Amino acid sequence: MWSRFTSHLYVRIWLAVVLTVAVLTFSVGWAWRMTADAQLPIREIVIRNASGEVIGTAQTGADRRPGQDLNFDMTTNDGRTLGIHLPRPKHPPGSNPWMRVPFGFFWTLAMVGLAVALAAYPIIRRLTLRLEALQRGVERWGSGDLSARVSVQGKDEVAFLAERFNNAAERIETLIDSQKALLNAHKNLLANASHELRSPLTRIRMGLEMLAPTLSATLDADEAKLYAARKAEITHSITELDQLIDEILLASRLDSGQTDNEPMEVLDLTGLAAEECSRVNAEFTAELGHQAGTAEAHSLQLRGSPRLLRRLLRNLLENARRYSDGDVTLALSSGGSTAQPTALIRVNDHGPGVPPDQRERIFEPFYRLPGASERDGGVGLGLALVKSIAERHAGSVRCEDNLGGGASFVVELPIQLDA
Repeated sequence: MWSRFTSHLYVRIWLAVVLTVAVLTFSVGWAWRMTADAQLPIREIVIRNASGEVIGTAQTGADRRPGQDLNFDMTTNDGRTLGIHLPRPKHPPGSNPWMRVPFGFFWTLAMVGLAVALAAYPIIRRLTLRLEALQRGVERWGSGDLSARVSVQGKDEVAFLAERFNNAAERIETLIDSQKALLNAHKNLLANASHELRSPLTRIRMGLEMLAPTLSATLDADEAKLYAARKAEITHSITELDQLIDEILLASRLDSGQTDNEPMEVLDLTGLAAEECSRVNAEFTAELGHQAGTAEAHSLQLRGSPRLLRRLLRNLLENARRYSDGDVTLALSSGGSTAQPTALIRVNDHGPGVPPDQRERIFEPFYRLPGASERDGGVGLGLALVKSIAERHAGSVRCEDNLGGGASFVVELPIQLDA
């Protein structure tokens, strides 16, 4: 019964405090008694004559302290009053001022307090060590280590809390592992399905091309014109579907880490950007300045994946071309510091722009701005791939307002030439 009662943490802390107060009270009382006993008691003085007869008596003062002069009056038997003065010794025992009252009492109290503190520390420390261990376990788990657990000791509230934490952490870790497995299975299924769609799309495209000569010979001018328009629309839809499949496959590889082994090499970002701009008839400018302390540079080089960076540039330019009402420009420049130079890619359009509250969400997979028309094309994967590729190269992407109206997408990539 007693062990069950004392197993509670609050009972242990309460007993420790009560014991500490009791010891302190006893020690202070003892110290006070010792200092009180240091006062000299009342003593009776008896004076005798040469024959041994008592000729007078007197008592010392009750307020006399050690080291003080002794002064008192004595009345003899014949009625005379004598004033007696006994000077203190020059070097009385215990004349050290630090050992006299009140300093002696303070020293005693300080020693008692130190003893109580030293005695109480192991008790309180033992009670709080497990709380600190629990705190470290929670901090490890909160920082991302889902396998972190704490040891369970005792049967009090701390042990109960540690046990509940371990159970909750285990359930959460199981749920997250299940979610990851389900997400990986979903991505693999989506990638496999997208890969298998390429074959029927190729057959549809080939069948459409083979059917064109046969139908053209049997149709009149108006029917042939209508057929050509329908064929162009179908071809455009097949091209968009093929591009969507390609983006889904690339997004799956980026999410699953399959691109971690993508070959990284030193490439000319200037030439890569110029090629992609010429493909969509976009304006290209470059302000390269000085790179790595050299003279005026004619190209901007960095280490990266040519295939992924080409896709990044292409998605930005196609997105700008899709929504722009005017020219599309790509500006390439160098920035950053001498210790860490960066390459800045800025793609500007003259479209409706992106509202400030949507500039983060447009980089989410399959997200499209409210009111976007299906005729505009795209399914919301292009900018998500741009963000994934930029982060794959330790860079970032953001959306800003274009000074001439529209949107401006800025990609910042660190320039690293060493492997």
